[in-house]
Amino acid sequence: MMIKRHLFDDLKAHLSKKEISLIVGPRQAGKTTLMMLLLEHVRSQGKRTVAFNLDIESDHQFFESQEGLLRKITLELGASGGYVFIDEVQRKENAGLFLKGLYDMNLPYKFIVSGSGSLELKEKIHESLAGRKRIFELSTLDFIEFTNYKTDYRYEQNLPEFFALDPQKTQSLLEEYLSFGGYPRVVLEETVNEKRKIIAELYQSYLERDIAYLLGVQKTDRFTALARLMAAQIGQLANISEIANTLNINTATVNNYLWYLEKTFLLHKVTPYFRNMRKELTKTPVFYFYDLGMRNYALGAFGELVSPTEGGFLFQNFIHTLLRKKVENTSNQIHHWRTTNKAEVDFVLDKNTEVVPIEVKYRKLPVPAATRSFQNFVSAYHPSKGYVIHLGDAMHKAINSAPIYFMKWWQLMFEEL
Repeated sequence: MMIKRHLFDDLKAHLSKKEISLIVGPRQAGKTTLMMLLLEHVRSQGKRTVAFNLDIESDHQFFESQEGLLRKITLELGASGGYVFIDEVQRKENAGLFLKGLYDMNLPYKFIVSGSGSLELKEKIHESLAGRKRIFELSTLDFIEFTNYKTDYRYEQNLPEFFALDPQKTQSLLEEYLSFGGYPRVVLEETVNEKRKIIAELYQSYLERDIAYLLGVQKTDRFTALARLMAAQIGQLANISEIANTLNINTATVNNYLWYLEKTFLLHKVTPYFRNMRKELTKTPVFYFYDLGMRNYALGAFGELVSPTEGGFLFQNFIHTLLRKKVENTSNQIHHWRTTNKAEVDFVLDKNTEVVPIEVKYRKLPVPAATRSFQNFVSAYHPSKGYVIHLGDAMHKAINSAPIYFMKWWQLMFEEL
């Protein structure tokens, strides 16, 4: 059974736009599969198409020059128009300038292009295509895509009701997702042993192909050690000097490696929230993984039962992913909050005109009780509301006249904050 992806409808809607449709995301997140589905959709409408994959050696000959590629496209589609699909475009040197030149010829062809995380690193393709492309980021499966597949799409139109009526199954699905993550090939495998083989292959491919290539080195020991270290401290303050000392490398190298980890869709950085408050720590970020399966494998914990302690960190990472989904295509930002007095709030949603504190608890709270740190934040910033995400029932209480909503975790996927 094919896994349905939310992004497919957005891509279909963009087919009528002249802009290049640029699909980016982690290796093996499903970009090629999505491209092929889009190709079949276009062909089913009687439109002419041509497809190239730069992971295939024989396709490279058509990309030696713009004129050469244009001749091939014209041969396949004619001069009246059609759809051009290019997969793994990051394999082309100066891909951004190459595509920019084609776009600026005002051709009658629509380009749909995909590339892995390294796309952002090679000759700054985004800048080259400024005003000429729309970016579609395909992540690994989110929890809704995962749940729909796991339940054979029986509840696709009424997932909130399914979650509410079957909390035991819902919790089981959450624990499976926290343990194995959302890489499509991992989700499709039935046994833990096969899932582990797939994630091992993905991890090694990431290190040996993307990172070794991008760093220009074959030995990635220090880089691998950093990935493992970051996996062990998700959601915790990342002190660059301490990390450098632990790995016996300089801080510049740590910062450089962290940048690569972000740009290749392994890590996401969350910066601190501050408004010139003297007691707060400044510029010390925390990091979360894009995919929990990859995080668990880096730490040697892939497929293991989720303990309450470890589950707390994984659940916090999971909630961060849900929050990131909510701020996509908005100017809203997600921060964390820490002070030198060790007061902390997991997330602060900065909505420009207001801030919303969000605390995460991997347990059922019997009563609506907020932590002292959360109360400190409310007292300092006077938000109009706040949230505590937990495993139990929906409740609410007021702190300094601000309503604080104790929300069932799955409600976060369906409600506005």
